[in-house]
Amino acid sequence: MSNEKNPNTVELDTPIKRGTQEITEVTLRKPSAGELRGVSLQAICNFDVDALLKVLPRVTTPALTAHEVHAMDPADLIQMGDKFAGFLAPKKAMADFLASQTE
Repeated sequence: MSNEKNPNTVELDTPIKRGTQEITEVTLRKPSAGELRGVSLQAICNFDVDALLKVLPRVTTPALTAHEVHAMDPADLIQMGDKFAGFLAPKKAMADFLASQTE
């Protein structure tokens, strides 16, 4: 079993309190097309807060509630938006981008 951290996991600057539980990290997964309903892909890529607030509860583990996402530290929202936007890029574009970073 690997001890490597999931690259889609965000360590929260400000933990989310859920009763007596404290959530310190959240993992995002690639959404299906249906989970993107009601939001503009351009809005997500532009880090539109309303779009992120709508979509993040659909793709987080542990599953965050809409209220928890609305109360989130803005720095954490930006971190999550950055990870999420990466899911929207085609594999070829991501491979080309990563290759250019190592040159």
